[in-house]
Amino acid sequence: MNSDFLPINQEEMALKGWDRPDFVVVTGAAYVDHPSFGTSIISRILESQGFKVAILSLPNWKNLDSFKEFGKPKYAFLVNAGNMDSMVSNYTAARKPRKSDVYAPGERAGMRPDRASIVYSAALKQVYKKVPIILGGIEASLRRFSHYDYWSNSVRRSIILDSKADLLIYGMGERQIQEIGERFKKGLSIKQMKDIPGTLYRTQDKPDSETLILPSFKEIKEDKRKFAQSFNLQQLNTDPFNAKVIAESYPGEWVIQNIPAMPLNREELDWVFSLPYTREPHPIYKKSGGIKAIEEVRFSIVSNRGCYGGCSFCALTYHQGRIVTSRSHESIIKEAVEITSHPEFKGYIHDVGGPTANFTKRACFKQEERGACPGKQCLAPEPCKLLEVDHSDYLELLRKLRALPKVKKVFIRSGIRFDYLMLDEDDTFFKELVEHHVSGQLKVAPEHVSDNVLSLMGKPGNSVFTKFAEKFRKLTDEIGKPQYLVPYFISSHPGSTLEDAIELAEYLRDTGLRSDQVQDFIPTPGTLSTAMFYSGYNPVNMKKVKSELTPQEKAMQRALLQYSKPQNRELVREALKICKREDLIGNGPKCLIPRGKSRRY
Repeated sequence: MNSDFLPINQEEMALKGWDRPDFVVVTGAAYVDHPSFGTSIISRILESQGFKVAILSLPNWKNLDSFKEFGKPKYAFLVNAGNMDSMVSNYTAARKPRKSDVYAPGERAGMRPDRASIVYSAALKQVYKKVPIILGGIEASLRRFSHYDYWSNSVRRSIILDSKADLLIYGMGERQIQEIGERFKKGLSIKQMKDIPGTLYRTQDKPDSETLILPSFKEIKEDKRKFAQSFNLQQLNTDPFNAKVIAESYPGEWVIQNIPAMPLNREELDWVFSLPYTREPHPIYKKSGGIKAIEEVRFSIVSNRGCYGGCSFCALTYHQGRIVTSRSHESIIKEAVEITSHPEFKGYIHDVGGPTANFTKRACFKQEERGACPGKQCLAPEPCKLLEVDHSDYLELLRKLRALPKVKKVFIRSGIRFDYLMLDEDDTFFKELVEHHVSGQLKVAPEHVSDNVLSLMGKPGNSVFTKFAEKFRKLTDEIGKPQYLVPYFISSHPGSTLEDAIELAEYLRDTGLRSDQVQDFIPTPGTLSTAMFYSGYNPVNMKKVKSELTPQEKAMQRALLQYSKPQNRELVREALKICKREDLIGNGPKCLIPRGKSRRY
């Protein structure tokens, strides 16, 4: 037993001399004591406050005894589904079970239940009826109000109702958990915690007149326009500076969301990353194949948090917010030095970034006191005139990291927002990015090339990416390195037609780019794109959006993005015939596929 880890079973708790824990964190992922895992952050914060915290990882939900591992905690159970929504983790875009889970020992699939937050909470309520349950994590955060659930193809209630939890923490949770801990210390009950920013609760009491009332659950179930309107009101109230308390009504009860918690400042973020993480999975998992998820982050550094990119298909605005906070150079360098002392470190820091690597500061001076502008995006469709474009601090940090002993290379694998990069009149960062920070391939996310689809995605027009790609090639040629762009695309996004997919296929043909990374759009809770997909309206302007695609149409769109693969030819052929684009079938230089049916691949 490694005493540096928090206890994960009764034996380890006994070795610490505890008779019972203050909090038990119940999670749908393996226990990895690393700051990229929410369970570890929340647990280490509570530990720093003097609390005894135990981790119940991947309990067997079919056996109630597994939830009795630590007995009854003094204060509460903290429940999360893991680093991913359990339905996204368990199923593909085609609603088929996934064959592996990187957050489980040996990548074993099926170790967490569907709708893990609800299942775990129900089990705990049966075993310890009066112990408070507090939900947190990405699954709870994004399902905190009525939401469209792709896997059941239905609108589901707030997760706090279906789980019967006592309180829900949304967002990153550091401020909330510290306040909850302090109130428990003072002898307050969970019922006396209904005013904490960044939390949501259920009540039978009608909200006061200052509260923003959303359309009721009944209304959004019956009227898709109401669903879209409700989502728009929610996204207009995600900023702590200007958000209101929000309420949603159900038969006989209300769900009340307090205003968002303030984002951590630099000193606070540094502190979170200074906590005594072991930065490793618990050693108990070695015998069952280890935890795959650690491989991507073990030699990577989170340098910032928050994103003002405004991509419609991303839930970051709903979870982390639009205000960017970055760690100090001193904090990051200290972590980098720790990384270089790891016995498996081979000289390569795999990533230095966050949601968007080159967002390292506020979007503009207004955000200091007024927050992010509600109803207005910083970058798309056109960049705001007040947007502050500056890569100098990030560049200085990367230079410091490159100069560290034992460091051969520092790569950037987080998303580079190329439209923001192209706004920088100083090419120094772009040049050093190409020369020092690309591992042969630079992954970028243009997502599509159709300006119609891009506008719905909240992305800039394709001309911006084309100029970026040209500049990347020019700078790559100048240094004489064989480096390539690896573009990331989304197929079947709301509003995307077969014609749009053909336009993208032709763009790939003409530019020589390969779409090795294609994601079939998955309507996950908490995104603008999902609201479009379900309702058929763009919540921002209430214009209609064609979203309902048959499985065959979705398959054809995906195949077009990878038209050169032999196994995709028949789907591509079918799509081209439907769109009357037989001119793209044949042996000419502009053709996508050859004539004649191909043999089954």
